[in-house]
Amino acid sequence: MSTLTRARCRLRAHPFALDAALAAGVLVCMLAGSFVDPHGPDGITWELRAPDPLSLVLMTLGAAALAFRRRAPRRVLALAGGACVVESVTGDPRAPVAMCAVVALYTVASTTDRPTTWRIGLLTTTVLTGTAMIAGPLPWYAQENLAIFAWTGIGATAGDAVRSRRAFVRAIRERAERAERTREEEARRRVAEERLRIARDLHDVVAHHIALINVQAGVAAHVMDRRPDQAKEALAHVREASRSALGELRATVGLLRQSGDPEAPTEPAPGLDRLDELAGTFRSAGLRVEVARADQGTVLPAAVDLAAYRIVQEALTNVRKHAGDAAKAEVSVVRVGPHIEITVLDDGTGDDQDGAPGGGHGLLGMRERVAALRGTLTTGPRYGGGFRVHAILPVETRTSAQDGL
Repeated sequence: MSTLTRARCRLRAHPFALDAALAAGVLVCMLAGSFVDPHGPDGITWELRAPDPLSLVLMTLGAAALAFRRRAPRRVLALAGGACVVESVTGDPRAPVAMCAVVALYTVASTTDRPTTWRIGLLTTTVLTGTAMIAGPLPWYAQENLAIFAWTGIGATAGDAVRSRRAFVRAIRERAERAERTREEEARRRVAEERLRIARDLHDVVAHHIALINVQAGVAAHVMDRRPDQAKEALAHVREASRSALGELRATVGLLRQSGDPEAPTEPAPGLDRLDELAGTFRSAGLRVEVARADQGTVLPAAVDLAAYRIVQEALTNVRKHAGDAAKAEVSVVRVGPHIEITVLDDGTGDDQDGAPGGGHGLLGMRERVAALRGTLTTGPRYGGGFRVHAILPVETRTSAQDGL
């Protein structure tokens, strides 16, 4: 920080001291001007003269009032203007008391709005100039009278210009601060959305695979002694499910790595192209699953494709966990105009679906996924028993539509 900057900061921290110094400087200038007489006996000559005692008193009062110009700018202007009026009427030769009125007018203009500046500026200029022209000892066209008119106009104009510049700088600073706050809020929102998305993926992966592992492990324990071959098959399914779970967990957790990390995952996210494979894992766990598709040729955005896969995965996981051992699930994927509809039905007898009181976060995660894509999700019991999950997702998201423009 430079010496000038430090001095400026100290002055801003002590405004009264700055105003007192300004008042002293104005007083010195007025005193110096009062000792000069531009009207000598031989015409326009410059010579020293002694100012009147009343002029000295008026200059001192006007300069002293400037020390309080920030606290009461209009009162200071009234006091300084009154001193100038008295000096215009009584001073002969005249002392430059108008200087303190000009500084006070500048202060008023710099601290108020433009209409008020116009009104006060015109009133001050009219009163001071009119008094000097009408009641003063000099002719109305004397240069001292015109000087009062010019200097009061300059003071009002300069104060208004300073006020406008301060308002402009303040507006720019507020706009920059608001933009910074907006960027921070947007960053926090994106972080929260990313955390929620990763949490949904982790829930779907863990719930699905752990449910299958639990079922297959139970089958292996049940038939271990009587049918070792079937137990081996169940354990093979457990190994395959655990391997798949580890792979998906590694891919999901890998999203948290830095962009330059060489171990970042490169495997694409699962989509409806793996729907038959997903249904096969549930069939191997003992759940009867039928899949019907009428979306041939439909290419979905990655976000929609992943959401559709996770919805089917979570719905079938809930069927396996809550619908009973004899339940049957039906999965349908249909393209209807600009939307794709995913429906998962079951005929189970269970009454505790995931997402109900006491359940997990499966249905909640589905709703969040669908809402993020501006789709709709309907879930609830079926008439006659079972449960229904119906999701409608847009074939094109806003991002993909913009990319195609």
